[in-house]
Amino acid sequence: MVAHQQLQGPIVLIWDNLNTHRAAGLRDFVAAHDWVTLFHLPPYAPELNPVEGIWSLLRRSSQANTAFTDPDHLVRVLRHGLRQIQYRGHLIDGCMTTTGLPT
Repeated sequence: MVAHQQLQGPIVLIWDNLNTHRAAGLRDFVAAHDWVTLFHLPPYAPELNPVEGIWSLLRRSSQANTAFTDPDHLVRVLRHGLRQIQYRGHLIDGCMTTTGLPT
């Protein structure tokens, strides 16, 4: 609601299929507020969602063959992997290219 108040306009949400995005409470909230428009992406849609390409890169590099010992270990590995991608612009451009969005 803060974003709506600050922007003083409608909000468009584009969500993937994360289970919390499909929770009844969120559906009820969207239904109760006419200023929210919600679009759900298909379960896997790299042509619509460039972050799918980033997750794919992470799964094939920093996360590959890793048994995480605890949530902090997972977070550390993810941050390290994201930093590696951050400094390789061509990888990010490749993820954007699959969507057809301008880079």
